[in-house]
Amino acid sequence: MTDKYSYFDLVYEVTRHIPAGRVTNYGAIADYLALGSARMVGWALNHSFHPGIDVPAHRVVNRKGELSGRNHFETPTKMAELLKLEGIEVIDNCIVNFDQYFWHPQEMDKKM
Repeated sequence: MTDKYSYFDLVYEVTRHIPAGRVTNYGAIADYLALGSARMVGWALNHSFHPGIDVPAHRVVNRKGELSGRNHFETPTKMAELLKLEGIEVIDNCIVNFDQYFWHPQEMDKKM
């Protein structure tokens, strides 16, 4: 990834690589990019809900597996609904067996 991309672009690119049925957290993306913090990743993803930006932000949760970004979706239940469609069980806005579904952005490097 080069300097010509904005921080938002970098966050979006990593987020687009999260496979369906897997999730990551804000901190893992921040660590992978070696830029900013988990909060900055969340801030970038909050801005991904604009026309023309196709980012599976529903696959990014907090470090405990909680759907902390759910209130930024069309409805507060939409994030859980999207995850359930991908086979991820969510109870009380928290991913069940979070470790089982966790994906680290370093997995992208193994495929390249």
